[in-house]
Amino acid sequence: MVTQIDLGDIVVDVVLKDIQNVHLSVHPPSGRVRISAPSRMSLETIRAFAVSKLDWIKKQQTKLQEQERETPREYLDRESHYVWGRRYLLKLSENDQAPSVGLEHGRMCLAVRPGANKARRQAIVEDWYRGELKKAVPPFLARWEPLLGVKVERFFVQRMKTKWGSCNPLAHSIRLNTDLAKKPRECLEYVVVHEIVHLLESTHNARFVALMDQLMPQWRVYREQLNQLPVSHEVWVY
Repeated sequence: MVTQIDLGDIVVDVVLKDIQNVHLSVHPPSGRVRISAPSRMSLETIRAFAVSKLDWIKKQQTKLQEQERETPREYLDRESHYVWGRRYLLKLSENDQAPSVGLEHGRMCLAVRPGANKARRQAIVEDWYRGELKKAVPPFLARWEPLLGVKVERFFVQRMKTKWGSCNPLAHSIRLNTDLAKKPRECLEYVVVHEIVHLLESTHNARFVALMDQLMPQWRVYREQLNQLPVSHEVWVY
């Protein structure tokens, strides 16, 4: 059950859970604020915590609201699409063969059957992005799993509305946002490492930060780079 706290012009969604620590997050695109707190914690204590973090909340909201947004994609000729941080112009062709996507001389070549509508063209491209991401992740896992002494049993690639990634420590699995295939590869590697570290430490506490600093000293640079890149044009919910 979600309870709301009003802090002037900021509304905070509060979720009480069977957890040990308070978790504060600000979600794109509008900067919606969410606090997950231990079930035993009173709303007065949570309100005081939120008030103490107001400056940080407002800074995060400003970043999100100023972040560049992609215009809606129509999947037409000469439309811009991004793959691993590089811009490609779409080249659309119709033929009576199996649909395909390929990269060639700065172009993303999309072949579809005659009469394929926008929804179908979009589905083909998104499926291709998903495949590219699935091919890119295993080498990162092979590099980082031995360094952390953990094993990712399974990883999933899917469209995610509010996160770049997530993990399930009990199942030793991680989930990654399909849109990461549009971002530079170092951003994907950062998210993979971030989620693997969560298998050892579920919260963003001092231990988590120390592990990230030790393993990937430049992780903040990658995080900032990821957060400054254009995000998908859609209504984000959680």
